[in-house]
Amino acid sequence: MMNENKRFMDPNIPDEMANTIRPKTLSDFIGHEALKQNLSVFVSAARGRGEAMDHVLLYGPPGLGKTTLAHIVANELGTNFRATSAPMLTKQGDLAAILTALEPMDVLFIDEIHRLPTAIEEVLYSAMEDFKLDIMLGEGPTAKSVRIDLPPFTLVGATTRTGLLSNPLRDRFGIDLRLSFYSVDDLAKIIMRSAKILGTNIDEAGAKMLAASSRGTPRIANRLLKRARDFAAAVGKESIDADTIKTTLYQLHIDNLGLDEIDREYISAIIKHYAGGPVGIDNLAAALSEPADTIEDVIEPYLMQLGFVQRTPRGRIVTESGYKHLGLEK
Repeated sequence: MMNENKRFMDPNIPDEMANTIRPKTLSDFIGHEALKQNLSVFVSAARGRGEAMDHVLLYGPPGLGKTTLAHIVANELGTNFRATSAPMLTKQGDLAAILTALEPMDVLFIDEIHRLPTAIEEVLYSAMEDFKLDIMLGEGPTAKSVRIDLPPFTLVGATTRTGLLSNPLRDRFGIDLRLSFYSVDDLAKIIMRSAKILGTNIDEAGAKMLAASSRGTPRIANRLLKRARDFAAAVGKESIDADTIKTTLYQLHIDNLGLDEIDREYISAIIKHYAGGPVGIDNLAAALSEPADTIEDVIEPYLMQLGFVQRTPRGRIVTESGYKHLGLEK
């Protein structure tokens, strides 16, 4: 069974709190001020013209708010929100069923869009560009192509791996927005907002302590908040104080920078088995018993942000800062 910390980091596990604490408007969305300002302009312009907004590509590490922003775009445009995930679209008929059910100006959200099969991606081109759907009916000599008119819509695609997007698909997105890790101050604001919605109390100092261990990621910050609320309730406390936060982080094996067991195992594996690197991703995946894409999408981005690990043409290398964090000498 997956241990608590690995589960904690898995971007594919549903966020049970998302429906209650997810911001619904740009004004409620904390952080990424420049991104919000630009998105507000694009939304206002589209509404003013009475047109579907240009297609939007959202990219960045897991848990930073890509799905939330897609919901917000639909809310701000005042349109319906339809959602699916690329792995669920296995044949052209799957995509056709979704596209033909859209109403004018709807927002269609496709998560993990980099995983679209090539055949389905090619069908999407004309849908995005001309609002036309070209599909083949039948097989062999009797097969024929049918073109179906689609209502104007806005596609919002989300990905953690822009490098896997084909150029033709990426070029069809008129709006390209990157989400980066959050500052401690912004995460503390998110934690305090979420605490209020969840009906618990936490002061600013406690929120910052929790934020510092949240890996720059709102999804993790909210989950840590909920776990801290559990530990507070277990001892009869009505609010989350510094002692409760320390207990929460200790019990979950999370340190003051947000690294947990799998992060430390990753750094230790490179140091102990490969003399600090360089080492290739496949060897690391085998050593950690983790898929390579999980390492690249979930584990490495934050460690690189901290400067603990470097990617080089020859492989991964642990920096001097990474050694120091584990109390080791290079």
